[in-house]
Amino acid sequence: MFSGNLLALAGFALVMSISPGPSNVMLLASGMNFGFVRSLPLLFGITCGFLSMVLLVGLGLGEVLAMSPAVYLALKIICAVYVLWLALKIARSGASGNAGDPSMARPIGFIEAALFQLVNPKAWAVALIVTVSYTDPSRYLASLMLLILVFAVVNVPSIGVWSISGQMLKRLLGEGKYVVPFNVAMAVLLVASMLPVFIGT
Repeated sequence: MFSGNLLALAGFALVMSISPGPSNVMLLASGMNFGFVRSLPLLFGITCGFLSMVLLVGLGLGEVLAMSPAVYLALKIICAVYVLWLALKIARSGASGNAGDPSMARPIGFIEAALFQLVNPKAWAVALIVTVSYTDPSRYLASLMLLILVFAVVNVPSIGVWSISGQMLKRLLGEGKYVVPFNVAMAVLLVASMLPVFIGT
């Protein structure tokens, strides 16, 4: 029964992966500033972080957080600080203006990207939807593992498009006056995309 839904699952994974969201904003900015190859740790960190979230949600993490308001509030505060730090990093990143600051002269790394998924509202929403809609209760763990495999196959090339697009955009903008406004705009967009988490109920 679940196997008949594989095509639908792959289509859902494609749409959710390639559509705009906080992680794809970071990939676009990273591709613009550092190129596709140097952005690969960010790309794989996003994918591994998201797939780990799907696994944890599938095993009951969402229910645990729902029953622990104090823990959830503490996580939101930590998340807010972390996202603001990432936004600052993006705003100040780039190949042209931060040679004296090594921390701003490198892309966001694998661990940073993976941890970011814990504060990514789009990732949480997708993880909750797929674990409810595309698992088979009669063989839950097997279908959950298959779900994660399908998402892994679809997610990597889908979000990679954003990093490649950023690299292509760099060829249009060059190293000149447009780079800094672009980085600032991406940082603002990242924070804006997280507002539902920070101000939501």
